[in-house]
Amino acid sequence: MSRLWLARHAEAEIDESGLTGAGRRQAALLGERLAGVGITRISHSPLARAAETASIVGEHLPGVPVEAVDELTDALPTDDPAAADAMVARFADPAADELCITHSFQVAWFVRAALEAPAARWRGLNSCNTGLTVLRWAPGRPVVPLVFNDVTHLPPELRWTGFPPELRLP
Repeated sequence: MSRLWLARHAEAEIDESGLTGAGRRQAALLGERLAGVGITRISHSPLARAAETASIVGEHLPGVPVEAVDELTDALPTDDPAAADAMVARFADPAADELCITHSFQVAWFVRAALEAPAARWRGLNSCNTGLTVLRWAPGRPVVPLVFNDVTHLPPELRWTGFPPELRLP
């Protein structure tokens, strides 16, 4: 049995040059949450907001390699479904627990693929900044989403960043 941990990057500056102060705090809290769960690799989007999030999370997971992966870029999956499916295939059935720090659209595409839903069903699956989604693989069984957009590692004031205001819960 293995798990793929997916997290949206932390809150970024408007110009996307890096993380906000709140974003750096979100990333550190995500790292604390993931310390000791058995993650063996951190892969991240090459974009600055994901790379900085991965670096901060990695500080809490000593010895775990951190690497940029081009497939985790911030593109609309429906603009290039073959590339989006290749992204999922690259991380499908991981040999060990792996964390991918990417973008909301990509997390939604992974969940859609795990549920074997039609391509259009990824829309509307929104993730908060550092929202954690976990997919589990077990031999001979379908992929199981264990959790989607978990933000319990964040205090209330940091939980809904990156989420459309009209969809935020109190």
